[in-house]
Amino acid sequence: MHKAIHKILLLLIASQISMLYSQFDINENKYNIYAVNLPEKISFANETTPLHDYKIKERLDKELLINTYWQSKTILLIKRANKYFPIIEKILMNHNIPDDFKYLAVAESGLENTTSPSGAKGFWQFLKKTGIEYELEINSEIDERYHLEKSTKAACQYLQEAYDLFGSWTLAAAAYNMGKNGLLKNIKKQKVNSYYDLMLNSETHRYVFRILAIKEIISNHQEYGFIINEDDYYNQPEYYTANIDTSITNIADFGIKMGLNYKKIKELNPWILGNTITNKDKKRYQLKIVSNTKPKQSTIDTIYHMCQARENIFEISRKYNVDVNNILQWNNLLPSKKIKKNQKIIILKSHEY
Repeated sequence: MHKAIHKILLLLIASQISMLYSQFDINENKYNIYAVNLPEKISFANETTPLHDYKIKERLDKELLINTYWQSKTILLIKRANKYFPIIEKILMNHNIPDDFKYLAVAESGLENTTSPSGAKGFWQFLKKTGIEYELEINSEIDERYHLEKSTKAACQYLQEAYDLFGSWTLAAAAYNMGKNGLLKNIKKQKVNSYYDLMLNSETHRYVFRILAIKEIISNHQEYGFIINEDDYYNQPEYYTANIDTSITNIADFGIKMGLNYKKIKELNPWILGNTITNKDKKRYQLKIVSNTKPKQSTIDTIYHMCQARENIFEISRKYNVDVNNILQWNNLLPSKKIKKNQKIIILKSHEY
């Protein structure tokens, strides 16, 4: 009796072990994790990365692994690149900055208008002081660090200055992360002039390799297992631009006038922080206005009407075919207040071409 029970127990144990091995084989076949294959050669802005150095190879390998296996983040970067790279590429080309610097913007912000713990903002992560230094408007109503085109031009200016100082685009990229003065001190202290020979802080130590990894994966994403259908990429909405050189007292009202709403205006123009633009200096701003038709250009002209004797707002409204309430808003007038002879009235007229 005891022998029979013992035999049965042995058979049960053997059966369980067999099931475990079987399950292991199934799981193993379903999901394997592989090391990434490093490219034989790689460069940044046509400056070769010395992969023959085993430490350089390991640093690149680390960033490739992190970005390959952080799948959700990386697939978002690939999708966003399709939306924003055409804008960035054109500005880089016009300023004679190597095309590879578009990947620096990805490393900085993930192509989102983020704010860092230190207060850096936008795709190019400008601190307030640096943004103002590079002629970005930053105040309580407007923050052009969130203006993709203007902040990209400011980044081009910074990078060109860094290249002129260091004579290397790779060092210019490192300077973007740690600052030109900080990098210059390290170069003088260590008596070397290559990024790959410098010992820098942990963030800048990884910085160029992170850019290289992002470049490699986005450029060859299918080789790293990222399969994206054509209709899965993000795209820019069709829009036209409206040139504004006066104050906007209410963005919501302005949006309604344009056949949009507050949200649509702010989505395409994230540099507008609040609900107003107080434009005392008559500065010209370009607003992106979403369109359901082909992108077109729109200009808003400012007309200064000199009032005649006994003229009223309603007559001016009929003359220029504009709404009375808009005239009151543009000129901060009350309906009950009479206008005077030789009083200057602002009229905004929009026309497309």
